Amino acid sequence: MTGVVAQALQQAVSCAGHAYIGGQWVPVCGTERLAVINPANGTLVTEIVAGNSADLDRAVSAAREAFPAFAASPVADRLALLERIHALILERAEPLAQALTLEMGAAITHARSAHVPFAAAHVQAAIDVLRDYDFLTMRGTTAIVREPIGVAGLITPWNWPLYQITAKVAPALAAGCTVVLKPSELSPVSALMFAQIMHDAGAPAGVFNLVNGTGSEVGAGMAAHRDIDMISITGSNRAGVLVAQGAAPTVKRVTQELGGKSPNVLLPDADFVRVVPLGVMAAFRNVGQSCSAPTRMIVPRARLAETEELARKMVADIVVGNPADDATTLGPIANSAQFQRVQAMIGVGMEEGARLVCGGPGSPEGLDDGLYAQPTVFSDVSSAMRIAQEEIFGPVLVIIPYDTVDEAVAIANDTVFGLGGHVQGTDLDLARSVALRIRTGQVHINHPAWDAHAPFGGYKRSGNGREYGVFGFEEFLEVKAILGFA
Repeated sequence: MTGVVAQALQQAVSCAGHAYIGGQWVPVCGTERLAVINPANGTLVTEIVAGNSADLDRAVSAAREAFPAFAASPVADRLALLERIHALILERAEPLAQALTLEMGAAITHARSAHVPFAAAHVQAAIDVLRDYDFLTMRGTTAIVREPIGVAGLITPWNWPLYQITAKVAPALAAGCTVVLKPSELSPVSALMFAQIMHDAGAPAGVFNLVNGTGSEVGAGMAAHRDIDMISITGSNRAGVLVAQGAAPTVKRVTQELGGKSPNVLLPDADFVRVVPLGVMAAFRNVGQSCSAPTRMIVPRARLAETEELARKMVADIVVGNPADDATTLGPIANSAQFQRVQAMIGVGMEEGARLVCGGPGSPEGLDDGLYAQPTVFSDVSSAMRIAQEEIFGPVLVIIPYDTVDEAVAIANDTVFGLGGHVQGTDLDLARSVALRIRTGQVHINHPAWDAHAPFGGYKRSGNGREYGVFGFEEFLEVKAILGFA
């Protein structure tokens, strides 16, 4: 680790007892200390001091005070701020990547190639949208005006810490909102570094505020706070429900990006040699800790054995190990509670009678010191099994056979979730028709490139509202009609 990287990490750690409020780092009023543990070896990265209701009130007051001026600021000023934020993320890419590896075990190559550049891409997407957006349009003599909603409370998760922060903060700022951010207490170091980026980018005092703390204290307080105008949360279904309930008395807008159990339908004419390995790695991306991961591979029964063999070969090439090593494909599970969940669900799959293709319970040989899970594939899985219905959030893939395309679509939709979906096939007309029938907020055909402007969000219990591009930007706007304007 270079001196520059070490210095940046040390600067972030030095702020662990502080909140960022009103344009400066201030000691928190709370006293509870929360350990941040490196999942690769169980060592202490740092301790943060959890904020409390008094800290939240200070942050909300700062955001409320800053809102009128920022909402009225010229588009050119907001564009310039976002451009400075974007440049600083890229400039500090390596320290950010190292922080992600330390706090939640992302393989350093994945942190460098996905976590950080995709986070920067969200800022660029907000720039692209704001540059061309028309806040006032005419419908006859009626003006349709879009205005910033106000103070936005943002709650982000531990699995894609920086990526989810920029996916919310960038469009909120572009819209003219001021924000209060509560990052996950399990992966706060990258959030502290981002707050310093906001400071160094010259964000006006009170426009961006950060309070670390627990969901039960700071998250619940944000949901119920009368001076927060909207909440955007990415997290578990349980957290999303609690936030919605807490927000109901103040009738604030709540957008939620929650859980998933995304299907990957392999049509009979798909190129299995290509798409099965890609499907395995898509399911295991970020150690399977992605809400949209395609963890249900739905394949023709006649090609089940072929799929299993291709999946087994792909898993054999995966390198599980120290996330700081460039050779590592998958690092550890991000935290102890999630590791126990993954292990328990692998056990459930075996008890349910699913056939274990590879992997299984426990850690890979020689990796007992950290929270490492074996990449695991089950086959002959039915939709009735818990491993086909519940979000495991780890490197566990289930293969479900089908006999007809209609049955494949029915299996794909047989879930309470509806976040992501995938379809593989060489007949594009057939693949498109299947994609149109899958009840999810996003569907990928034949593993396309990621699109930072494609709206992302869920049907059913995967949440409501959308993120990314113009759709995510408009979540932070109110609509006003002025009749007789012209």
